[in-house]
Amino acid sequence: MTQTEAPEMHAFAPDDQSSVITLVRNAARQHLLGGGTQSADRKTDGSWVTATDHAMQSDLQDGLAQRFPEHGFLGEEMSVAEQEAAWRECLDGRSTWVVDPLDGTSNFRVGFPVFSVTVALLVGGKTIFGVVYDPSRNECFHASRGEGAWLNGERLSLVDEPRQQLKSCLAAVDFKRLPRGVAAHLACDPPYASQRSIGSVALDWCWVAAHRVQVYVHGKQKLWDYAAGQLILHEAGGASADLDGEIDYLDRPLEPLPRSAVAATHIELLEDWLEELRAES
Repeated sequence: MTQTEAPEMHAFAPDDQSSVITLVRNAARQHLLGGGTQSADRKTDGSWVTATDHAMQSDLQDGLAQRFPEHGFLGEEMSVAEQEAAWRECLDGRSTWVVDPLDGTSNFRVGFPVFSVTVALLVGGKTIFGVVYDPSRNECFHASRGEGAWLNGERLSLVDEPRQQLKSCLAAVDFKRLPRGVAAHLACDPPYASQRSIGSVALDWCWVAAHRVQVYVHGKQKLWDYAAGQLILHEAGGASADLDGEIDYLDRPLEPLPRSAVAATHIELLEDWLEELRAES
């Protein structure tokens, strides 16, 4: 299994990158810091939403529209019809911002300080720029296609990290969305050294990119959950796939439907991780 040649690049100017990062930081600091528990409502898919989710999305949508009036917008808190229309425009070639204004609402609403804001710019369904900001730790991850991945201005490079065997890895595992057989196997006979679940998909991807965990699996995540984080991981040198073993490449358009995700700090480790997971699926 080998990765393909780097795809054709789409320029996104450094000044524009900086302006988006500043927008994300400012919105998160205004709405996400200093709050306690919040009332929340259940959406039709069973997930939580708070007034803060909506306020964050409104601020981000307005700020992006002011800076990039020609771009489209697809946010988690939009209606399904609005999301579908925005996605069609994206596939037709319109540069489109895909945004999760608060990834980890379940954590946020009870005061558990692990959540993030994730913003990705897609062209033709492919991510060319992504930001994931963790306001609790003031950590900003970002990546631009073909230009690498960064954490608070420091380059992330998994090439420089020691290559671990699966049995020595720390794993990020979201059990409740996995096939029952896979979840039971990982819980009862784990192939890794230890396991964590932090409750923010975007940060899951980024923490693999930062080598805080070495392998990751999640049974069902949406476009706005992973678009930025996947780019950050790949630009850092990591690799990912779905539970069926279909390897992700940045030259393929993303899918609007929910998908499973498997990731690792390098391709050989991903192969071993997939073999372990698929044996029980």
